[in-house]
Amino acid sequence: MNVIKHGWGHDTWLADFETERERRAERGDPDWGRAAALPPELVRSLQRFQVGEDGDGSALIGKADRAGDPVYARAVRLFVAEEQNHARMLALLLEAGGAGTLAGHWSDTVFVRLRRLLGLRVELLVLMVAEVVALRYYRAVRDGAADPLASEVARLILADEERHVPFHCLRLREALAPLPAPARRAAVAAWRATLTAAAVVAVDHGPALRTLGVDRRTFVADTVRASAPMAAAIAATGPTDTAGSPVPAGPVRAPRGRLRAPAGRSGRTLAARARRGGGV
Repeated sequence: MNVIKHGWGHDTWLADFETERERRAERGDPDWGRAAALPPELVRSLQRFQVGEDGDGSALIGKADRAGDPVYARAVRLFVAEEQNHARMLALLLEAGGAGTLAGHWSDTVFVRLRRLLGLRVELLVLMVAEVVALRYYRAVRDGAADPLASEVARLILADEERHVPFHCLRLREALAPLPAPARRAAVAAWRATLTAAAVVAVDHGPALRTLGVDRRTFVADTVRASAPMAAAIAATGPTDTAGSPVPAGPVRAPRGRLRAPAGRSGRTLAARARRGGGV
């Protein structure tokens, strides 16, 4: 996973989210008619993650609107829609396993309140803690679940989460760039310190993790290790490689592949914005 996709500005990310929305509609859902054999430990764990994915994202959307970049704000709305789709799929997976969803959970309440404390930067930093933890969790479900439907749902969610991380890293790097280097490093160090939340998740979801073949220490260590290149990329002010290390500046090429320009914008505009790295 590239922590920062070079040449990708918010125009490019908006195009990516729009293209993914279309691809998701064409692909359709997993076959929910299949019964899912879910161990009780995994059911309880999935119920808690389902609560975390389920939200209207109004606070984040409002802060994105106030940031003054309408392209980024539109991309945030599509990000929120993907998170809501995760909640929907997890609810249907639980239903296929004969279980329901929870009305709420204390861990989600804590994260939501922390995210809403201050501005967009704090909101995204706290959100990134949940995203990094989710990467390791859904990988564990994908690789360790004995039930094919659970593994498929986790694979689909994980693919989205792997796109979300570089999207948020770009915005955080732009948001922190005006700060002096010591302040950037302090902010990122504080963010990594909050990854102790992974230990809380490991304890709270320990029985499910054991069922999936992952011990708690490995879960925490993998989560903290994965955050290192993200922290380096967020704190940097110039280009970084996939490990988060600075790279020499050079010409930026517009991304290739299935991306298309958002409605109302030409390819030339998209390439120009990509060269500038998008607005802040």
